[in-house]
Amino acid sequence: MAANFFRTVQGYLRIRVTGYAVERFLNACGYRDILLWGITPLEDACEMNIRIADFRKLKPVIKKTGTRVVILNRIGLPFFFYRYRHRKSFFFGAAACAVLIFLLSGLIWDIEIRGNITYTDETILEFLASKDIQNGMLKTQIDCERIAKDIRKEYADVIWVSASVQGAKLKIQVKENTDASGMETDLEVKKEEKVPMDLVADRDCVITEIVPRTGMIQVRPGDTVKEGEVLISGLIPVQDDAKEIIGYQYQKADADIRGKAILPYEDVLENTYSRKEYFYEERPHQMRRRQAYYLRVGRFQLALGNLQKKEENQELHTSEYQICLGKRLKLPIYLGTRTVIPYTAHPETYEKKEIQERLSADFKRYLRELEKKGVEIIENNVKIYTGSKTSAARGELTVLLPVGTLKASQIPEISELPK
Repeated sequence: MAANFFRTVQGYLRIRVTGYAVERFLNACGYRDILLWGITPLEDACEMNIRIADFRKLKPVIKKTGTRVVILNRIGLPFFFYRYRHRKSFFFGAAACAVLIFLLSGLIWDIEIRGNITYTDETILEFLASKDIQNGMLKTQIDCERIAKDIRKEYADVIWVSASVQGAKLKIQVKENTDASGMETDLEVKKEEKVPMDLVADRDCVITEIVPRTGMIQVRPGDTVKEGEVLISGLIPVQDDAKEIIGYQYQKADADIRGKAILPYEDVLENTYSRKEYFYEERPHQMRRRQAYYLRVGRFQLALGNLQKKEENQELHTSEYQICLGKRLKLPIYLGTRTVIPYTAHPETYEKKEIQERLSADFKRYLRELEKKGVEIIENNVKIYTGSKTSAARGELTVLLPVGTLKASQIPEISELPK
């Protein structure tokens, strides 16, 4: 099969030999090392294949044997190129297609994730994208070992990861710890035992509630604490028979602690603002938008037009469309548009009602964010103040909120312990 391929690349002829000495013709070709194959004997002739270079050596053989040779067919690339030698665009397109296929075969076209239960494909793909692992990147840039380490480091429940490149696809196989109890490995337990952790106050407040789990309580409800003060200690004293401290047992402090605190709030709003009037809003038929397209494959971009430099009072708007084959296969190819839109800036002044609405909307949004964090509003002393140049929502909130953040314990030397 390989021999036929190379013969096709080099080109060969299908010939018919006629005369009274066809056998002498074959013997003479063998004597002169002229290669013949595909020999088919006929009634008064014989057909066979011969290389182009050997065909040029047949003249003395034909003259000596008195035979006649007729070319039946020309086979191979040399004759194909000669036949279409005037169609340069065809060869250019074929060469461009071959180069394109070669380049695209060196890219990652799809990322497949299997074995994930707790974490969705989108979550893992977003993490990989933050590490610059995405469709359209070169295969040579893929470090499978690094990908596996990064995933295990990012997701504690993932205990095994395998990453491999197969064709144009990056396959990632993960295995999660599905133990419902969520027990830690012996290595993690030993690590925690070696590093005691305190629960310290992350703000000034008055402690209102403590539900301890592990560690030694250092404060009580009603105590006023400062930021950084230890609430639950991760050091459990170990005493001998004389009640003297001879060491510490290390733990990771854990508790639900709530405290009463005062949160200052201030939101300043300029009374004047600049309203942008885009040129095409009033005169769509005279719209002077400057637009250019581009093609993006991974990190590589190809500009499909020139875009004038953005000047003052102009905005650059960009939009992209990802090319897909069907509904599931998304190619790492994006067609984008860059548009420069001119505008005119008009100074405007907020009405008093509009100022109150804007500041109130921002304050309500702030309260919703606090509620998401488990903060309970006890008292609201925030008011809106208007001035000639600026207006502001200013005041204080009295709240009940979760208190405490982990910090490594300060381990005293045994010799420094009081006796």
